[in-house]
Amino acid sequence: MEATAPVKVAVLGAGSWGTALAALIARHGHPTVLWGRDANIVAAIDQRHENPRYLPDIALPASLRATTDFAGALKDAGLVLVVVPSHAFAETLRDLAPHRPAGAGVAWATKGFEPGSGRFLHEVAEEVLGEDVPLAVVTGPSFAKEVAQGLPTALTVHGCEGDFAKLVADVLHGPAFRAYTGNDMLGAELGGAMKNVLAVATGVADGMQLGLNARAGLITRGLNEMLRLNHAIGGKAETLMGLAGLGDLVLTCTGDLSRNRRLGLALGRGQSIEDAVREIGQVVESVQTVDEVMRQAQRNGVELPISSAVQQVLHGEITPAEGLRLLMAREQKPEYPSGLFG
Repeated sequence: MEATAPVKVAVLGAGSWGTALAALIARHGHPTVLWGRDANIVAAIDQRHENPRYLPDIALPASLRATTDFAGALKDAGLVLVVVPSHAFAETLRDLAPHRPAGAGVAWATKGFEPGSGRFLHEVAEEVLGEDVPLAVVTGPSFAKEVAQGLPTALTVHGCEGDFAKLVADVLHGPAFRAYTGNDMLGAELGGAMKNVLAVATGVADGMQLGLNARAGLITRGLNEMLRLNHAIGGKAETLMGLAGLGDLVLTCTGDLSRNRRLGLALGRGQSIEDAVREIGQVVESVQTVDEVMRQAQRNGVELPISSAVQQVLHGEITPAEGLRLLMAREQKPEYPSGLFG
């Protein structure tokens, strides 16, 4: 499959990230239809070329179409890109299955696990859509606002079939957007999920004004937690040393456009989690993802001190200050007692 000719793309999910990716693809000359549930937002995108709720004051391409008609958005699509929160992922795929055009592969830019089961999203997709449908995950360091503004960005597409991953990357790739490819969906999805949890930890530290040394330490030791869990589940180390892991981790832990970092900042300053989530006004993936990360860790016998502390803070079991004391009270040991994954 090649993307040298225009490919009709259906983007499912008209939030900030779905809108930004749909705008990017439309600017690259591909017929693009964005589906959303909110009729007011959809009308604003389709008629006024703006998303006033999620990307205010950013002009969207006039060629981008938007609709609330789910089946209509999918008609004749050669590629389907799902961009919904993780808790809505399975339901969206179930709705998609009977309407998916023959031969159209499915990619997603959703990060997280299936709530409750802790399954990776590619496992959910394989179960709902079948093993014959080409699948790919789009992930890496990217704030929707900057992509919508046309600022330089680099992402990676990991797929079960090399040709399909390249098709997705070709559609995304452009003058201000580099898209790489890989074949480690497991590691790519783990990185995209865990970085949200670790962003809460660095946000808490910054909210408590613990300094830049603490932030750097948390990012580095957080990467180690990602690597150890990734190794245990069979992911590739190089995936997490690239855009899907280290790149996304650094961006989300240090950039104030990150909802998860902003949640941590609010908690570190003494706000309640309810007030913080209400102020952010969008889904904060770490609130659900942290339980699934710890479920994976327990299932695979991997100790994750930072992620565990975040879980306890988000559940109100300890305060951020108590979480800090727990981490600092851990016994001294070699940085890598058993090599890179120790």
